[in-house]
Amino acid sequence: MKRGLFGSAIGGWLAWRLVGPEVSPRFEGIQRRPADIPGRTVTVGRREFFVRELGDPDAPPLVLLHGWLYDGFATWHRVAPDLAATHRILIPDLRNHGKSDRIRARFDIKEMADEIAGVLDKLNATGVPVVGYSMGGMVTQELALRHPGIASRVVLAATAAAPVQRPRWLTTPAMIGGRAVSRIDPSLLSRLAHRYLMMTGVFPPENGEWLWQILMDRDTDLYYEGGFAIIRFDATDRLHRLDLPVMSVIPTRDQLIPPDHQRATAQIVGADVVEIEGARHEAVLTHPGEIAKAISDFVST
Repeated sequence: MKRGLFGSAIGGWLAWRLVGPEVSPRFEGIQRRPADIPGRTVTVGRREFFVRELGDPDAPPLVLLHGWLYDGFATWHRVAPDLAATHRILIPDLRNHGKSDRIRARFDIKEMADEIAGVLDKLNATGVPVVGYSMGGMVTQELALRHPGIASRVVLAATAAAPVQRPRWLTTPAMIGGRAVSRIDPSLLSRLAHRYLMMTGVFPPENGEWLWQILMDRDTDLYYEGGFAIIRFDATDRLHRLDLPVMSVIPTRDQLIPPDHQRATAQIVGADVVEIEGARHEAVLTHPGEIAKAISDFVST
């Protein structure tokens, strides 16, 4: 009886997703988009990457690299204006995110680092501070290791040298299962993320529609390729080679990358450590003032 009910429920869900309409959240009140940060396309080899810029063009450059879930604008739109008071802010969209090219191939974090190195070279922005949040922090580690001289100093925020400590035999099947479900229902992960971010107040109600569009503007398979790249990433045995100033910004209640893993990473490189008390992984959005101040103080010394 139970098996029959379960099978019927699964069959009904599959039929709904195959022939039913796409379901989006309900948006309350007047909907607004955060103040825009303009940008332009930079071509590296055969690929195009979108880079947003803010601040005085003659000010010292500062590069901000985003994480896995959002593009550069959604990640940094609350932090960048404060930093733009003293720096020329450069916010690239990593491959398969935002307005940058969707590249249909398996990749590792090192490929993303090589692409960002090419972007910064095209922008004449080498030998500059680079800030990486979450997956962007992994890209930043590879960038500094593979391209000495590109970064003058590094900020690693909510990230680690080995972000996934669980056994690969457990995490990989979970990722494959998530991708399979998302192929059937491409909006499922976006609906869950949107509900969490709105219910916890990370985004205000008036940004609900804009956030939904950001979350839906991605290719399911390429999104999960990014997740597999994160699972494979481990710079623990190489990170000690870094010979430049490093700061780690650690949200003390990070639910995705354990703070202890972040502290261990900071210890490997002898990084300055700034802990954001009570903040979760989305600290870049919930504690932008503290994040901006930590970055500004570090890159200005």
